[in-house]
Amino acid sequence: MTLPLRRELADVEPYGAPQLDVPVRLNVNENPYSPSKAVIDDIVEGVRRAASNLNRYPDRDAMELRAALSDYLKKESGVSVPGERIWVANGSNEVMLHLLQAYGGAGRSMMSFAPTYSMYHEYARDTGTTWIQGERNADFSLNMEAIEDAIAKHRPSVLVLTSPNNPTGTALTLEEARQVAELTRGSGPEIDGHATDTVFVVDEAYAEFRRDGVPSALELLETYEHVVVTRTMSKAFGMAGLRLGYLAATRQVIDDVMKVRLPYHLSATSQAVALAALRHSEELMSQVAHLRDSRDALVEWLREQGLQVASSDANFVLFGKFQDREKVFQDLLERGILIRVVGPEGFLRVSVGTDEENSRFKDAFKEILK
Repeated sequence: MTLPLRRELADVEPYGAPQLDVPVRLNVNENPYSPSKAVIDDIVEGVRRAASNLNRYPDRDAMELRAALSDYLKKESGVSVPGERIWVANGSNEVMLHLLQAYGGAGRSMMSFAPTYSMYHEYARDTGTTWIQGERNADFSLNMEAIEDAIAKHRPSVLVLTSPNNPTGTALTLEEARQVAELTRGSGPEIDGHATDTVFVVDEAYAEFRRDGVPSALELLETYEHVVVTRTMSKAFGMAGLRLGYLAATRQVIDDVMKVRLPYHLSATSQAVALAALRHSEELMSQVAHLRDSRDALVEWLREQGLQVASSDANFVLFGKFQDREKVFQDLLERGILIRVVGPEGFLRVSVGTDEENSRFKDAFKEILK
């Protein structure tokens, strides 16, 4: 039987990092610490209450959760974003799909600058949006002149920059984000003879790991109505299994994405678990400070080994260069250490683990360097 698969999907392999049963898994940027018993008990109780109403559809617009996220963002970043200007979905993956369903599609384009998150082009493909990829500077910083030229040439509907960037870990300065926000004013496709803004998305999946003094693009929301900031509970909260992402933007953006979301897209149990985790945000964030310290120590240690290491504001480190990075990856894997082959040629990425996992990585890596 021949099925009518879309032509552009014919040779596509499903996305996914290796999932291998090894002692030390440092390849997908997870928080290595499990939730405490107090958090687990609160989650269980929240799910128990939700289960008593599973015969009913969940709150379609997740208003209680959006209000709780508003409170959290105020504490975390010092920026006040009302709950009605926050949108939640099943991971930041679905958040990005909602944005592209609303603003992308046939005849529209999405732009970013590599190296960056490898799923962006798949979001574009899946929504029939043309993918345009520019390049960063050799030190992974942004080339503003190249960005300005690319925006003027392609007039993208959506431009996304990750901060801290995956896989490099490098963060945008507020001035860089502001420059791009200015460049994307009036730079989108024409509709009925009128220019539109390019929707400028700052993906802050790793924002909680940024160093002191590194700002959040949330600070731009009051000035630039076309700026969207996306976040997730998968990383800093240690809730990768929850699949809960969200965005902060103007009310117009929220109204637009609500037009394309599926009815009751976020289950009652997902909302209950997220609310329980947010009630324990201070406890969960206490792990983040230790992970930041561990990351900084890992960056310094890798540099002491004579390697090129990107300064990281995330919970991972990109390091190289290796003539044969696949061999280094395999040598580590043989020692029970799983990291990631990703990013520019010659580089590898390692997530920050527990103290024991970090030590095992260092010990194994020193053996390989010999």
